[in-house]
Order: sequence, then C-alpha cells, then structure tokens
Amino acid sequence: MPKPHTTARKMTHSTAPERERAYLVGVQRTDDRDRWRGDASLEELSLLAETAGADVVGRSLQRLDSPNPATYIGKGKLDEIVKLRSRSADDGGGYTMVLFDDELSPSQQQTLEKALDVKVLDRTALILDIFAMRARTKEGRLQVDLAQTEYLLPRLKGQWSHLERLSGASGAPGAIGVRGPGETQIETDRRLARNKITHLKKQIEEVRKQRSLYRRRREREGIPVVALVGYTNAGKSTLMRALTRDTDVYVENKLFATLDPLTRRVYLDETHPALLTDTVGFIQKLPTQLVAAFRATLEELTDATLLLHVVDITHPDAAHQSQTVENTLRELGLAGKPTITVLNKVDQIPDADGRLPRSLEELQSFQSSLTENLPDAVLISADRAWGLDLLRQRIVQSLDLAAVPV
Repeated sequence: MPKPHTTARKMTHSTAPERERAYLVGVQRTDDRDRWRGDASLEELSLLAETAGADVVGRSLQRLDSPNPATYIGKGKLDEIVKLRSRSADDGGGYTMVLFDDELSPSQQQTLEKALDVKVLDRTALILDIFAMRARTKEGRLQVDLAQTEYLLPRLKGQWSHLERLSGASGAPGAIGVRGPGETQIETDRRLARNKITHLKKQIEEVRKQRSLYRRRREREGIPVVALVGYTNAGKSTLMRALTRDTDVYVENKLFATLDPLTRRVYLDETHPALLTDTVGFIQKLPTQLVAAFRATLEELTDATLLLHVVDITHPDAAHQSQTVENTLRELGLAGKPTITVLNKVDQIPDADGRLPRSLEELQSFQSSLTENLPDAVLISADRAWGLDLLRQRIVQSLDLAAVPV
C-alpha cells in the first residue's frame, strides 16, 4: 500500500540584518529660549537615523547650561535612559543604540558606552556613515574615507579588530609599515590610521589637480558656471533635472541623496549656454572633517560665476536652514559670490482652507507675502516646473551683469 503524500512546510528565515532601534538624545542650552529649535534638531537627527537604516524608538531633549563634560547629559537623565533599555519599543525603550545630537569627545563616548552598554554614535559619526553609504564615485569614496579615518583617529582604543580594514583600503604597496619592536597595540592602530590619512590626502590632491585642469579648460571655453547650493533635501537635484531636462540626474527624497558633483550643459535661452553644477547639500553641525575632506569638490563653488541658493520654503525651519547654508558659504570664503535665492516646493503650500494651488499664479493670489523679506527671491516648484522661465531670465540677467567689466 503506497504511503500517502505528505507536504512538508518550508521554513523560511529572513537573511536581512535586523534594523537598529535608535534612541535619540539632545541638549539645548538654557540661554537658547527657542525650545522648538532643539526639537527640530532632534527631528532632523531622526531623519538622519532613518536614512542610515535605523528605526527611532524614543528621544530625550535636556536643557542644560552646557553639555556635561563627562557624559554630555546630566547623571539623572543618563540613569533614566539606561532604565528605558529594558522596556518595549512601544514604551519608548528597547533600543539597540543611542544617537547623540552633537559630536561627543572620545572620553564622553567611552563613558556613555560603558554606562548604556549599547552602541553609542554622535551626529558626526551618523552623517559620516550616511556619506559612506551614498558615495558612488572613486572621488566620493576617497573623501568619505579620509573624513571617517580622521574622525576615528582620536577614538582608537587599541582593542578594535579593524586593522585589516585600515591597512587594506589604502591600496598602495608599502604605504603601511609593520609594527616596531615593543610597540603597543594602540600605537600601531594610530600609526596605521595616520599612514592611511597621508595616503588618502595624496590621492585627493591628485583629484584636486585634475579638477583644476578641467576648470581651466572650461574657462578657456568662456562658458559661465552656475552652481546649485542649499540645505540637504531642498530639491537641488530635482531643479537640476528640470533645468537640464536630463532624466539621468539622480533624484531621491532623502537626506544627502547627492554627494558627487554633477555638471551638465544647459541653454538658458538661444544665446546663453551655461554649465549647471549640482553639489552636496549642507546641514547644521556639518562635521569639520567632511568640510575639509570635500574641499576639492567644494572648490567647484569657488570658480562658479553664480550660485543658486535653493530653499525648501515648506520646511518649518526654512529660515534657520537658509542661515546655515549662508554660514557655510561664509566659512568657505564665498560670502560675496553673486547669488539668486530660489524658494522651492511652493506647490505644497496650502491656502486657508487647506487646498493646494493648481498653478504658480493661484499661489501668488493668496500668498503675496512669500517674498516679503526676500524681494529678489524666485518662487518655483522644480517638481511641477513652475517658475522656471522666470528663473532662467533671472540667471541670464545675473550672468550678463557679471560679464560687464567693472
């Protein structure tokens, strides 16, 4: 008698890594009375965490005269966060990592990791991680690698198992030496990191020289360069795609979707060609290591004839974001560069009844005060191609003015 067929249930197991559960911590100085700004900064940290692939399960914002030099937050707040670790995610606990909204000193990070008994990252490390994830070109990877290694160097504790990664990434035979007699592990770690930094800087310097050659070639052609700048996720790449009509321009609604500069030729009208360059977005508390590492890329802004400062007008902290961009440009020595302010995403501004505008003209009929404080700003929706003709006209006027000898 034949045995009856039995159907075995296939047991499947996900091979995808489990997402980190992040708890966010920030400090707001007591002399800053705008608590909303502290909350907005934590909300931005939340977006950064999600971009990096983590789920946010809770957050704390503590008001202090200044961050605690040993633990960043006060002892009571630290004890409170430690107790949350055993709670469920629904109760704002159950975290697997804690993210701090400012850069921690090496000693602060070490103390916090010991107290919390989970992975501890600060805003700088998180941004560097996102940059490493999104860098696509060799140049971008070199710049991120340099920034990460410079951030890592003062945090080496001598017990990490990362030496093969540090030595292998340089790619130059003999660039990393062997351990000397009597040398401690932490000395070896630091020497490997310093050697790697030296090698990466040499490679980036070669990139800088190549970019300089390209820029001189463009100058001989006499075509002006228009560079897009702005806060991350303000819509620069969407505007780049709209002005160039190039569907290959990468656009994604995430922070730091664009890291590597992209240049395209565009015709503003029949007689005005220009080179349009998209650049990495800025952000508050931008790590100094990144600014230094990306200096070769940001030199594109130095030689630009005109900057288009793209602002997400719908963001609740748009004014602060705009000021952050202006401060960063000032740090780069670009404060006096001719600039047009472009207020983007105006199609998402509702009227008093919550209805979105169907055209730029309809928007202006009930939002006449949008450019009250910025009378020279241009209203656009890069996504809907609203206001682009006026923007092209303004660019041409600015380029013609720049071309007139003083």
